[in-house]
Amino acid sequence: MKRHLLAAIVLVAIAASTALGADAVSAAPDFQRLRGLVGRWHGTLEWTGARTDKGEMDAEYSLTGHGTAVVENLVSEGEVVMTSVYHLDGSTLRMTHYCGAGNQPRLRAEPRGDDPRRIRFAFVDATNLADPRAPHVDGVELFFRDPTHVDLSFHFTAPKGDSVERIALTRVS
Repeated sequence: MKRHLLAAIVLVAIAASTALGADAVSAAPDFQRLRGLVGRWHGTLEWTGARTDKGEMDAEYSLTGHGTAVVENLVSEGEVVMTSVYHLDGSTLRMTHYCGAGNQPRLRAEPRGDDPRRIRFAFVDATNLADPRAPHVDGVELFFRDPTHVDLSFHFTAPKGDSVERIALTRVS
């Protein structure tokens, strides 16, 4: 009986390590795709849902930490209004969003779906969030249309209702 229990534990451990290894393999290409954003971008933004605004947005992407993190600065009228930092955490792709609302949601990439051009991030937790219902980003999606076009979608939750900010960017340099 002890031998069967030990064999079952070993099989579970092997299955878990194989699954974690698969995540590590799938997160690396997404991180490399994010690294490819380094440069300057320009585009439009449109809010839908509870908030309805339109305008223009610039983005600047750079690397930090010897290339281990991608910094995204979203710029409106010459001012950085939001910053996100993307990085690998072991086998997982993560991001921290430094929001104009004054809090810092932390998100984790969801498992890759059918479309490798899409990276979706789900809310994990947030720092400086006074109340779970306080306005904050609780989901992000990047869609890489081609090497010179990327779309960002920020899902924003607030007591007055949810909104989505869609930003369509074109590479400038």
